[in-house]
Amino acid sequence: MIVQALVFYLFATVTVAAAVMVLSARNPVHSVLFLILAFFNSAGLFVLLGAEFLAMILVVVYVGAVAVLFLFVVMMLDISYAEMREGFLQYLPLGGIIGLILLMELVVIVGSWAFSPDAVKQIAAPSSQAVANTEALGNILYTQYVYYFQAAGMILLVAMIGAIVLTHRTREGLRKQKIADQVARRPEDSVEIKKVASGSGV
Repeated sequence: MIVQALVFYLFATVTVAAAVMVLSARNPVHSVLFLILAFFNSAGLFVLLGAEFLAMILVVVYVGAVAVLFLFVVMMLDISYAEMREGFLQYLPLGGIIGLILLMELVVIVGSWAFSPDAVKQIAAPSSQAVANTEALGNILYTQYVYYFQAAGMILLVAMIGAIVLTHRTREGLRKQKIADQVARRPEDSVEIKKVASGSGV
């Protein structure tokens, strides 16, 4: 138990420190790297809780896709962060209200645990079989909630098709690659051989 407590406090401390550095780092690339560090330590906390499936999803999806995508976007786009910070005071009241609402929600959640310690036992639905966490989650997901799972997949498919359609819409002055014309090219149509006499230019 002492080793688990030490590992928990180590992961929790690094996670909180990395989250603070995400907000306070001046370089956006460094912010994304600290975000990846926070994701890895959060995955370690999930492993300590016995939720290995959530830890794997956090590493594969968020670190392997979302955070890397953030990193590429930040590094490839030439964003003027000085201009973005100019309107900070304009949105400060709205941001403060949203932060206050989130703080009140956290207080309500923590208060419910403090005033009703049996609430967690009532919410939890332990498995009657001695199966692993990932196997139990898969059994529930692909039996009881299979239609919802398929509906979520269809929504993501429609969103992906919509993004592709918006990206490849017809715009004036846009040159697109025509693979059929490239394959049908002949050397005599694209290459012209000129015979240049000695001592004269083209």
